[in-house]
Amino acid sequence: MQSYQSSEHSEGFATKSHLEKHSRVHSGQKPYQCSVCPKGFVYKLNLVTHMRIHSGEKLYQCSKCLRDFAHKVYLESHMRVHSVEKQNQCSECKKSFTQKSQLVKHMRVHSGERPYQCSECLKSFAYKSYLVTHLRFHSGEKPYQCSECLKCFALKSHLVNHMRVHSGEKPYQCSVCKKCFSQKARLVIHLRVHSGEKPYQCSVCHLGFTDKTSLVTHMRIHSGEKPYQCSECLRCFGRNSYLVKHMRIHSGERPFQCSVCQKSFSDKSYLVIHLRFHSGEKPYKCSECLKCFVLKSHLAKHKRIHSGEKPYQCSVCLKCFAHSSYLVTHMRAHSGEKPYQCSECLKFFACNAYLLKHMRVH
Repeated sequence: MQSYQSSEHSEGFATKSHLEKHSRVHSGQKPYQCSVCPKGFVYKLNLVTHMRIHSGEKLYQCSKCLRDFAHKVYLESHMRVHSVEKQNQCSECKKSFTQKSQLVKHMRVHSGERPYQCSECLKSFAYKSYLVTHLRFHSGEKPYQCSECLKCFALKSHLVNHMRVHSGEKPYQCSVCKKCFSQKARLVIHLRVHSGEKPYQCSVCHLGFTDKTSLVTHMRIHSGEKPYQCSECLRCFGRNSYLVKHMRIHSGERPFQCSVCQKSFSDKSYLVIHLRFHSGEKPYKCSECLKCFVLKSHLAKHKRIHSGEKPYQCSVCLKCFAHSSYLVTHMRAHSGEKPYQCSECLKFFACNAYLLKHMRVH
């Protein structure tokens, strides 16, 4: 029977196709590429198995605990948990392992041992893989590249998450409102909206937050820190989003356009308010007289009619006013300022209302 021999070594193969497949091991050729992520494979079977990671398909089930697995080898490894004697059992938490090396690594969770140290910053790690990943932050190495936009990443998991930006894949779904997310961490944070959980608390005012980033941003209110600076006027901001909005003052950019009258706005919130004038929506209702308002600030001013509150006080005669505009007009009585002029007789007035009344004479 004819035998096909490899040019790299003396091993023979029964068919030419077997030799061709084997030759890929030496050439590095990977003709079978995943359509979701940039990973390639030597054999088609390996690609089929890999695709289960993206599809979530798990064909192999444990007959003992009914746990599902994507690969047969994972099931076989798992079965040792049920069959193996408790020789690789943790004395602290009683968790069992199929291999002694796994138990040794696990014990570091309880002992706090971190035998792998970074030579740059002396930070220590429990596992060698963690140290290898950490060293990339010092070296700047980013070995994982996106095939779509060529952006590079230090961690493979970061690339996988990034690829969903291009694919639009959102595999993590909220069981309450069915909203989907591209990352599991974002789903975890979102679920706190439903549960009301706020694990991150401000040490100054004790206000709670669903995620650490929101707490860090909030702490700048107390510290006064404003790390985001405008390159045009050097004004500083506590949040990057505030800087982005501010920069539109200099650029004149107005990306939010009204679909009714085509008027544009620099901020989305301004567009939302503007649209209410077209729709007639007035979402803010007075609990006293049921009168409705377009803006929350208008409702707040209106409520002073019922409460009698007058928070704006004149520093000269101590007279109080319900609205700041009333105080501004009143202060002109003390200063003598009269900014409104009649175009007919050139007479001046302290407020616009007086001017309008006067214009009726002409």
